[in-house]
Amino acid sequence: MRLLPLSAVVTALALGTAVSSALADDPIVVSSKIDTEGAVLGELIIQTLEHHDIPVENRLQLGATSVVRNALLAGEIDLYPEYTGNGAFFFDMADSPVWTDPEQAYDAVRERDAEQGIVWLAPASANNTWAMSVRGDLAEEHDLVTLEDLARYLEEDGEFKFAASAEFVESPQALPAFQQAYGFELSDDQLLVLSGGNTAATMRAAAQGTSGVNAAMTYGTDGGLVALGLVVLEDTQGVQPVYQPAPTVRHAVLERYPEMQAPLEALFATLDETTLRELNADVAVNGLSADQVARDYLEELDRDSDDSDQ
Repeated sequence: MRLLPLSAVVTALALGTAVSSALADDPIVVSSKIDTEGAVLGELIIQTLEHHDIPVENRLQLGATSVVRNALLAGEIDLYPEYTGNGAFFFDMADSPVWTDPEQAYDAVRERDAEQGIVWLAPASANNTWAMSVRGDLAEEHDLVTLEDLARYLEEDGEFKFAASAEFVESPQALPAFQQAYGFELSDDQLLVLSGGNTAATMRAAAQGTSGVNAAMTYGTDGGLVALGLVVLEDTQGVQPVYQPAPTVRHAVLERYPEMQAPLEALFATLDETTLRELNADVAVNGLSADQVARDYLEELDRDSDDSDQ
């Protein structure tokens, strides 16, 4: 075997060290989906990493789920917030009951994505899934908190008109699933079917009482819920899949920056549904930038931490 001269060995070692150092300094390419919540979560991630002196490259609001997911798998981005329930579609498991249980859904998507070199950090408790919401005045007057309460109210012939998309009304996983689980059925006269699937339109119809509408299809963390005074009725039977947001990161990148895990998981642990709705509302309703909303929230967390330490 031919041995390299000592000078060549030293040079090679130096080059290797330089390459390792360069890799260690490579920024983490952080991305998100194109919607409001994607921007908010993405900014929270970026600013948290920056606070811990981890270099980042901002590629937020890259596109829809398929675009961002494929970019992660291809190594074009390194990290983005994804929802546990989307594992049902990533792995062709839409008929599996695991997606209606938070722990089982997280375990299922985490284990399958590990085979593809993707790590799911711990998710937030917030659940951005399909929901049925009612006007606040209706909820208060008739003690409507859960979907069982709604079934009781409907059985008593309470006035009810629901704005929703055609998809929500027709999809077996949406309104039909709610009706079967809770034992009620809405007539055509009790439905206002709007084109498209935009919850902004359905929530506005309920808030304004359009055509007698007093309830709407929403998502669990819609920012407009707070501003429009709508109340999400609790799905106590877990009819809908669980969509908890979590940072998803390429395994190789997490190995390079293992110090990112603790602060990101601590951050997402603070994001319950009420908190995420309020953050989304600051952008969607109050007109603040996602950057500013994230900055204000993280500063508030720091203040609360400082106060608890005193």
